[in-house]
Order: sequence, then structure tokens, then C-alpha cells
Amino acid sequence: MNSNKNTIKRNNSQKRIYQADYVLFILVSLLIIASIIFSYSLTIYTVEFYGYNQFHFFIRQLTVGILSIFIMWGFSLVEPDKIVNRVGMGFFIFFFILMIIMPFLPASVVTASGGANRWIRLPGFSLSPVEFFKIGFIYFLSWSFHRRLIEVPRKIGLKQELLLLMPYFIAFLVVVFIIAFLQKDLGQVVLLGAILFILLIFANRSYKVFVSLGVVGILALVGLIIAAPHRIKRIYSWWAMVQDKILSILPSWADKYLRIDELPEPYQVSHSLNAMHNGGIFGEGIGLGDIKLGFLSEVHTDFVLAGITEEIGLIGLTFITLIMFLIVFRIFRISGRVENKIYHLFTIGVALMIIIAFLINSYGISGMIPIKGIAVPLLSYGGSSMLAISIAIGLVLSISKSVDLSKRVNQ
Repeated sequence: MNSNKNTIKRNNSQKRIYQADYVLFILVSLLIIASIIFSYSLTIYTVEFYGYNQFHFFIRQLTVGILSIFIMWGFSLVEPDKIVNRVGMGFFIFFFILMIIMPFLPASVVTASGGANRWIRLPGFSLSPVEFFKIGFIYFLSWSFHRRLIEVPRKIGLKQELLLLMPYFIAFLVVVFIIAFLQKDLGQVVLLGAILFILLIFANRSYKVFVSLGVVGILALVGLIIAAPHRIKRIYSWWAMVQDKILSILPSWADKYLRIDELPEPYQVSHSLNAMHNGGIFGEGIGLGDIKLGFLSEVHTDFVLAGITEEIGLIGLTFITLIMFLIVFRIFRISGRVENKIYHLFTIGVALMIIIAFLINSYGISGMIPIKGIAVPLLSYGGSSMLAISIAIGLVLSISKSVDLSKRVNQ
């Protein structure tokens, strides 16, 4: 009789619901508010050039921002077992199918970008399916890895391990074809590939697999770049900016083989660096930056960090970067304490999605790597990206209700 009572108590304690991580909620809300402010400040030239109302971008971002905050708040009130699986798997299936049929939809329904159909046109706004598919993809990997990989020992042959992972390789190749070839969005493929690679580490796979995947991944990336002339041009533009610095530290004979003359001018990154230089330590003031006045065409989207730095300086950029890393830290903190293995992998994937996108964009606008066209999570103008990230954070907040964040890990 006593043993039955103990079992009931133990089961009740396992299902105990705690308060959601509202520190994470506040941090994300701060970045959303910053995005709303800069959607007005950085679009002064754009609204004049296209003849929009001066509050065109501000009102849209404000609407999406408020909606995103309410979504996170709403999800934080729901127990994870009631929402995470439905949203995660639902997003994976629905948006995967939607991306497949997009090339066959009429022009009145889809919006072309870069010669590819990337947006679904809806009344009043456009939707980017890939932003929401990323959430479903992360959940699918988490769910499937828990079922097939985590309990499999590392000490099996490389052949057996590769056969075990083969369904994931095939599924990822399909994703690569849809996103990289049909939608011509290599940046998202790089992001999803990095998430897949790192999640395999947490799924208890051996180092031999990672070496093999690393080699194959590099070769595949080179192949995808060569297959598209616009990507080669982007590489050339980046090389035009960095070749002098790189060749200066290499042996003199390397200059003969690696130096390329008459390369395209890397004006976008050059203007981005000028904006960050102009900002200095304290910035020129919100609304007072000059680089947005026609020099950077995407200053409120892909180059938003450059525009922000010019207006609020290095101190402001440091503050925003600190918030971004605190968000990732809070998510990893939840991941390290949650007992459900699916939730553990899913929260890791969400944190990776945020930090990898932030680093890819940061390195790109500073010239360290070629530009990939990845938006800054929660900061770049765009409803689809902000909504998708907010839904992902909302799911993490729901998961945090199953974790006692007030206790230390060693307790």
C-alpha cells in the first residue's frame, strides 16, 4: 500500500507544472521592441523612394510585434504536452507540402524573390513558408532522433551508423533541393545543415560520422555554389575585399595563383563597414544615420545590425548582442534541465537556429564570410521571420513550465 502511494507521489511530482521562464519572455520582447523602433528609423529613405506612407514599415512591424508578444504569452500558459507536438509536427508536414507545391502555384498567389517563388501572397501580407518549416524541421529531428538514435550505442561500425542515418540524409537532400534549387536560398540550407549536424552530436553519434558528414557537407556546399552564377559572383565580391589581407600572410607564390583582378566591387559590405565605423562608440543618434539614405538597399533587413550600430554605436550593439546571447543562454538552461528527451533536443535546436543565424549575419555584414541573406532573428524587418521565431520561443516557454528553474542543476 505504501509503495503504491509513493508511486503516485512520484508520478505527480514528475507532472508538476512550474512558472514559465518570463525572463526569457522579457528579453525576447525587448528585441521585438527594438525592431519596431528601427523599422521606422532605418526606412526613411525607402519610404520616400517608393512613395510609401512614412509609417508604412513601422505599422506593419508594430502589428506583427504585438501579435508575436501575445503568441509567446499565450503559449507560455499552455502545458507542453498539449501544444509542442501538435505545432511542431503540424508545421513540418504543412509547410513541407506548401514549399513543394509553391513552384506550381499561379503568379497571383506567390511573390518572386531573386528569380524564385519564396513568398505566399495573402490578404494584407506575404508569408515565407521556409521560416515556419525550420521550426517543424527541428521538431521532426528531435522527435525522430529520440525514437531511433539516442539509445543506439556509439560503438557500432561506420557502415551500420551511416545506414542508420541514411533516412535523414535522404530527407535533407529533398530539403536541399526544395530550398536551394527551387527557392534559391542557400543561406537557409546552411542554417538547417548546421542544426542537423550539431543535433547529431547530442543524439549520441560517433566522431567518425561527423568527419564523414563534414567532408560531404563541404563538397556539397561547393557544388551548390558552383551550380549558381549569382553565388559565384557573391564569393568573388567577398574575395575582392579580403584577398589582399589573406594573401599578405600566405607565401609569395600563392599570390600568382589566388589573386584575381577585375573583381566586382563589394559595395554592400563596404557601406556596412562604413556605417559601423561612423557609429563609433555612442552612435550618431536614432534617426540620424546616413548609410540608410540609399547606400544600403536592405539596411532594415539583412544589414539591420550595420544600421543599428551607426545610430546607437558600439555600446548599443554590445547591449543588443548581450540580449541575444542571454536569450540563447536561457534556452540552453531550460534544455539542460528538462527530462523529456524530445523537448531537450528541440530547445537545443531553437537556440542553435537563433545563434547560428545571428552569427552568419554578423560575420557576413562585417566581411568575414560571404553574405548569405540570413535575417537577424527578432531584429530584421519581416513578419514571417519574427512570427516564426516568436512561435518557437513560445514553445520553449511552454516547455519551461515543466522545469524548476529556481533550483540549481546539482540539486
